[in-house]
Amino acid sequence: MMERLILPLIVFLPIALIAQQTGLKEPPGPAASRLEVSSTGESADTSLTSSANGTSAPSGSASEGNPLPQTNNSTKAQKTNKSKARTPSKPSRPPFEGSMVGYVDDAIVGSQIRIRFDAGFHNNSPDRADFFYAQYAGLNGPGPTSVVTDLNFQQLYLRGEYAPMQRLSFFTELPFRWIQPQHAVASVSPTSFLTNQGGISDVAAGFKLAAIASPNRYLTFQFQANFPSGDASSGLGTDHYSIAPSLLYFQRFSDRLTLEAELGDSHPIGGSSCRTPCTSTNLSGPATQGFAGDVFYYGFGPSYLLYRGEHVQVAPVIELVGWKVLGGLETNCVPGVPNCAVQEAMSADGTDIVNLKVGARATVGAHSSFYVGYGHQLTHAFWYKEIVRAEYRYSF
Repeated sequence: MMERLILPLIVFLPIALIAQQTGLKEPPGPAASRLEVSSTGESADTSLTSSANGTSAPSGSASEGNPLPQTNNSTKAQKTNKSKARTPSKPSRPPFEGSMVGYVDDAIVGSQIRIRFDAGFHNNSPDRADFFYAQYAGLNGPGPTSVVTDLNFQQLYLRGEYAPMQRLSFFTELPFRWIQPQHAVASVSPTSFLTNQGGISDVAAGFKLAAIASPNRYLTFQFQANFPSGDASSGLGTDHYSIAPSLLYFQRFSDRLTLEAELGDSHPIGGSSCRTPCTSTNLSGPATQGFAGDVFYYGFGPSYLLYRGEHVQVAPVIELVGWKVLGGLETNCVPGVPNCAVQEAMSADGTDIVNLKVGARATVGAHSSFYVGYGHQLTHAFWYKEIVRAEYRYSF
């Protein structure tokens, strides 16, 4: 029940954030302060120079033909103040290397380009709640024609994020997916078993809005929408829209230790349906039950800056990431029927999945960041038994 109470908070938080953002006035930055001081100082220096040049010199100085010598100190002061005024202000958001996680979504708002590659192994229920790919075709769904119980996959994500202001950014993500079925127990026909597939998956887009944005702490609302651009029959997409509101948190405890966390829900819009009873022998009648379901997710990860060089920094990070399925179905074999000759959809509601991820992030220079990590299942149910991730990010 706790997850169901948290969801309204996630949905309605943006209203409060937008109201706060609308009434927020940014304080004058360091450059503005320096400019104000420079202007005052320059005015004082000018009056001093005028006095030195004879405007308010003591009487008799000019008539004697020996004007007071002009000092160069005021000229130097003017040049120094002008130079300070032109000095660009430093960004107020944390440095790019502040975020070290590899699986928990990054709470820091900023402009970046990210390239990520995943290799997952042994997905035993790919159509669970329509989360990875769509409902099995043998149950009159739009998904693959086989019941796959062991699937390997790779995914390449190309993501761009742009922040027009300190607290707000917009992003879009283009994913590509490759799948290799390792074991299938049933198929719509003997000649229609799912084979290796590859292509574009479901495109995503969204925004981040930070309620707190400081060098040591970020509290950010993220809203992501997923679009059914992948071919569902090939296992490349879900065949339905979904939205994923979430809360992201970043906390810096010291110059070396940070903690990052996320809390969110993936909510399907539309999606395929199933007859009751939902079996491969019952393909007629009205649709009464949705195959897709909400998936509540969470995660947190501490990191520690282990090495700090002049141009390179390295931080190991450990993350615990979990999902809880809230509704929806998944395809299984009917017990007692030989060779999985009859398939049925079973409830996926209440399924808990937890993974442990370990990895390290290295930042190179002021803009580049690399991450390599490995994840393993901790629960009986899983999206994959193992996963390897590699990532490159460039901030600007």
